[in-house]
Amino acid sequence: MPQQPPPQQSSQQQSSRKQSSPAATGPFRRRFLTLTAGAAVLALAPRLPGAYAAPSPSLGLRDDPFALGVASGEALPDSVVLWTRLAPRPYEPSAGLPEEGEVSVQWEISRDERFRSVEQRGSTLAEAEDGYSVHIDVRGLEPDRVYWYRFRTGSWISPAGRTRTTPEQGDPVREMRLALASCQQYDEGYYTALRHLADEDLDAVFFVGDYIYENAINAKAGARRYPRDRELPASCNHTLQTLTDYRMRYALGKADPDLQAAHAAHPWYVTWDDHEVENNYAAEVSQHNDPVAAFLRRRAAAYRAYWENMPLRSRQRPSGPDMRLYRRFSYGRLAQFDILDTRQYRDDQAYGDGWQYPGPKSEDPARSITGDAQEQWLIDGFRRSSVVWNVVPQQVVFSRRRTTAGRSRLSMDAWDGYPASRRRLLQGARHAGVENLMVLSGDAHVHYAMDIKEDFDDPRSPTAGVEIAGTSLSSGFDGVERPANRDAVLAANPHMKYFADRRGYVVVTLEEEQARADYRTLPYVTRPGAPIGTAASFVTEAGRPGFERD
Repeated sequence: MPQQPPPQQSSQQQSSRKQSSPAATGPFRRRFLTLTAGAAVLALAPRLPGAYAAPSPSLGLRDDPFALGVASGEALPDSVVLWTRLAPRPYEPSAGLPEEGEVSVQWEISRDERFRSVEQRGSTLAEAEDGYSVHIDVRGLEPDRVYWYRFRTGSWISPAGRTRTTPEQGDPVREMRLALASCQQYDEGYYTALRHLADEDLDAVFFVGDYIYENAINAKAGARRYPRDRELPASCNHTLQTLTDYRMRYALGKADPDLQAAHAAHPWYVTWDDHEVENNYAAEVSQHNDPVAAFLRRRAAAYRAYWENMPLRSRQRPSGPDMRLYRRFSYGRLAQFDILDTRQYRDDQAYGDGWQYPGPKSEDPARSITGDAQEQWLIDGFRRSSVVWNVVPQQVVFSRRRTTAGRSRLSMDAWDGYPASRRRLLQGARHAGVENLMVLSGDAHVHYAMDIKEDFDDPRSPTAGVEIAGTSLSSGFDGVERPANRDAVLAANPHMKYFADRRGYVVVTLEEEQARADYRTLPYVTRPGAPIGTAASFVTEAGRPGFERD
């Protein structure tokens, strides 16, 4: 469940809501070929060579097999992953394709959006075993360059996607712009925020969890309130358990045009949180303490479907219930990104997975939210780093969050439930000489801007870095501009500079001298068409950690 501080008990409810402030940055720059424009480009572009193999006629691809769109991710200086998944009838078992077999898929990547200067092309097999997904690890590309890509099978051509490689490690970089996004529960709101994210001027998107939710969805899709002629299939009407269940839930989300636009616009780096499997699970322990063997079968199905539907390399392909998802990327000498997995290896939550008073169990120095191997990998990466910004994209809120001043309940599911892990990470960063630590988080369905303190019990303690926690894209319905407990939470947490409850995402701009976080929000998501605004902006100077409102 979302881990934001519970509201204080009050005899009065807040009766008014403030409107989101207008965007402070003016019109967003465009460097994205929209899906609509991409379709026009495909119509004008030369046909792919006729030597490309067509799928077997017996498959009967009368419906568009690219109904789930295209995506790219895991960008390196010379490589990027291109993704699609064939699904001519997404809401049927096996997506309208045979339960066994393979389909030939052609791909090409170009220097220009009209595909007149094709850099590479090739052919691969989309196999039933992998849910007819395609993961092309294109090598030999030029660093720090924009490319366009597309797929073909038979007479069907996919929409065009836009991607870009990263600068060479160690190269000087003036600026990097990224978006932080998470938590897109399909039945609690439209993905309008992603349509706006597609139009942002970005180098990458970091999605830090809850790409799908495992809950049952009624035929009206909850907040989306479909009319009778758009009811969801019965397959959505139960909690996910099997590989087929998870595949179809991904298909439901990926069929959304706003999500497709955001994937086609930018390369993504992804990690999961809990709802990709089950709410608040911890390693082999399910929320309801199911038998371990049964839960691991479910986890294996969920991990497999996750890999099939994300732009990930083959090395991330899971083995049963295990999948190595923590990994490292660099962006010239400007930034290093250490993407974490705080679900698969954590100790079980102390005192349950909600908001509880800390005690000997949660304070146990042996407890870990990352597991020993991942923790050592992270600290070793700090030691070898020579970049300006060390950025840690991960799932749950890192900094202390009290609900009241003094002794307070804390979230046992976030890093507050694993304070020894947090201390070791901060000690490792300090001993490695990391000057500019930035943690990117999700899960809580609210926006936070926080200073990371070496000792959260002492407000005068040195500031070790900053945390940018992004709100949800749709989870939590519309939210409110001013949470009822905002003043109490801010007073109880002097290191917390910002707390707001609207849907949206964060745009982070990294430069050599400073980093800036622009908190984008929407006034509503329970109906389509909401405008986007910048509710607040914060800046931290390189070498002087700590947020100041801009």
